[in-house]
Amino acid sequence: MDTMLEARLQTKQRNTQNSRETSLWSSGFGMKLEAVTPFLGKYRPFVGRCCQTCTPKSWESLFHRSIMDLGFCNVILVKEENTRFRGWLVRRLCCFLWSLEQHIPPCRDAPEKIMERTGVQNVISGRDPGGAGEGQVSGLVKKEVQRILGHIQAPPCPFLLRLFSWALLRFLKCVFLNVQLHKGQMKMVHQAAQAGLPLVLLSTHKSLLDGILLPFVLLSQGLGVLRVAWDPRTCSPTLRALLKKLGGLFLPPEANLTLDSSEGVLARAVVHAASAPLGLWTGALAVLRILRGWGRSRPVCVRVHLAQPFSLQEYTINARSCWGSRQTLEQLLQPIVLGQCTTVPDTEKEQEWTPATGPLLALKDEDQLLVRRLSRHVLNASVMSSAVMSTAIMATLLLFKHQKGVFLSQLLGEFSWLTEETLLRGFDVGFSGQLRCLVQHTLSLLQAHVTLLRVHQGDLLVVPRLGRGLTHLAHLSAELLPAFLSEAVGACAVRGLLAGRVPPEGPWELQGIELLSQNELYRQILLLLHLLPQDLLLLQPCQSSYCYCQEVLDRLIQCGLLVAEETPGSRPACDTGRQRLSAKLLWKPSGDFTDSDSDDFEEAEGRFFRLSQQSRCPDFFFFLCRLLSPLLQAFAQAATFLHQGQLPDTESGYAEQLFQFLQATAQEEGFFECADPKLAISAIWTFRDLGVLQQTPSPAGPMLYLSPAFTSWENQEKLEQFIRQFICS
Repeated sequence: MDTMLEARLQTKQRNTQNSRETSLWSSGFGMKLEAVTPFLGKYRPFVGRCCQTCTPKSWESLFHRSIMDLGFCNVILVKEENTRFRGWLVRRLCCFLWSLEQHIPPCRDAPEKIMERTGVQNVISGRDPGGAGEGQVSGLVKKEVQRILGHIQAPPCPFLLRLFSWALLRFLKCVFLNVQLHKGQMKMVHQAAQAGLPLVLLSTHKSLLDGILLPFVLLSQGLGVLRVAWDPRTCSPTLRALLKKLGGLFLPPEANLTLDSSEGVLARAVVHAASAPLGLWTGALAVLRILRGWGRSRPVCVRVHLAQPFSLQEYTINARSCWGSRQTLEQLLQPIVLGQCTTVPDTEKEQEWTPATGPLLALKDEDQLLVRRLSRHVLNASVMSSAVMSTAIMATLLLFKHQKGVFLSQLLGEFSWLTEETLLRGFDVGFSGQLRCLVQHTLSLLQAHVTLLRVHQGDLLVVPRLGRGLTHLAHLSAELLPAFLSEAVGACAVRGLLAGRVPPEGPWELQGIELLSQNELYRQILLLLHLLPQDLLLLQPCQSSYCYCQEVLDRLIQCGLLVAEETPGSRPACDTGRQRLSAKLLWKPSGDFTDSDSDDFEEAEGRFFRLSQQSRCPDFFFFLCRLLSPLLQAFAQAATFLHQGQLPDTESGYAEQLFQFLQATAQEEGFFECADPKLAISAIWTFRDLGVLQQTPSPAGPMLYLSPAFTSWENQEKLEQFIRQFICS
């Protein structure tokens, strides 16, 4: 994987019988691309670092600069050197000998440790409802704890674990060419494990094989047995006993009762003290699917990503200091949408879509907020540490730049350009190889969703298939969106600012004449930030929206889309010699500082920008705008559907109504990338937070109905126009 992508692209076209070389130019940027260097020539970008604001000690201590130079290792490549023995027979039995040498840490004194936990002690002392009370014999309580713990887990059997690891190694070697793991990421995890504290791993579950692959990888790297949670209802007693010996966890039946039930209080306390579960182990289903398709598919490569670990104790101490005032989306945006005011409140958005599960509801309100914001940190780290695949880059190019088709010769150059742009933004890629072979392999993976037509001079015309083809490409392109999200938000905000001044179909030169003040840009970016869901933006809870606005503006300037306009009588933007910190800025909290801290915020009114007139800018600007078009189009069509939908209805029922409407609209207008049930649910949740839809309890479940403020067609039209100002046709 450390091999560079190389492709020589010549400027002269030679038509001979033996060879033909084509001049490849990036259509939007007009620069010659001679080679693809996905690792920037010297080093690959390191991804997945923890938050420096909330966990500064972990950010510094669990990372050192040599980590980026360690490279990858293949965890299923077991040789004679991986064992203590040497010889002809060892080379043939190295996998079996390697599995026998795996270290299985013993599990000792588990009942005693669980008895000492605060939750269990509270139940025993009778401070929680349903507790044992002061008079109950502690010996009986200890036996009950042992019984519950025996139902949950059992001491792992070293022989079975070693036998299972050998069989799994043989299976993975048959399925995958290699399973790559970054040595630097693994070294950080080892540093965290040396502290002697338990490690809690959260998986994004990108594959059904995660439940099998992750325990094997961690066991092979000397981190011990990973406890994986299973559903006891899907296993027989015999299988349950076997899985316990392999590290499985099973919840007791009484732990699934409601929180207000007096039964099972001790069981729930023991469960909370004993587990840190990864999730359901659905690897068996994945194995069956692989065996069913055995021989029809070629072996592939797999990469396991591990984000930088951090101390949970450090996070809980520092994260509480970053909390500030927040308002709901209805309080922030609804008055602006209805034209009742124009000022955006100086506060953050409160939008929590974390599922309200039983264990979460059992916590205090302050702890619930801590868990929800921790989940946003973890989601941000998981997305940032995931590599972008070649199918995501290809789908993005075909969907947002070449829906009508593109020649393969042109596609080679643009694939190279977009790969480099992704790496320059600090995102890793999960592919390598010769450029032409890589593009052809990517197209073969997408052959069910694209049409390849051979044209004159041996070139190929690549055309995306309408209908489900575009829908699938939109699903794949979402993987690349986080890399360009800041620029996409900024481009859509600029589009919304110019919507009332310049016709959308007007020439680029006419749009470049308009002056854009910094305050106007800030306001427009804030409006779009509040509208977009937080699970899309992936903003860290400790980062304020105004800091993100400045980051968006800086990105637009860095990529050359915006240029500063010096107005007569104003101090040049590059003149920093006479600038001084005002008293207001000197006393601002440390978290509010940005890259432009030396500028007085009050001087922002005098700063103006224009759209750059470089020839490469129009294509890049519209490309960035289109990255958010599937979501924004779905929101706009959801606003159109308000006067057609049948309300009141349940959330699932109304989501099905909206999804059918999106499909019908896609057939009429061609917006197939919007026909996604996930986008329909996201639109409903956003409208519910915005106050467009309201929710009331009923015997059949929560019912949605239209808010009185949006029953009129006029206000529904205002909502649709507010959303469509950010959409670039």
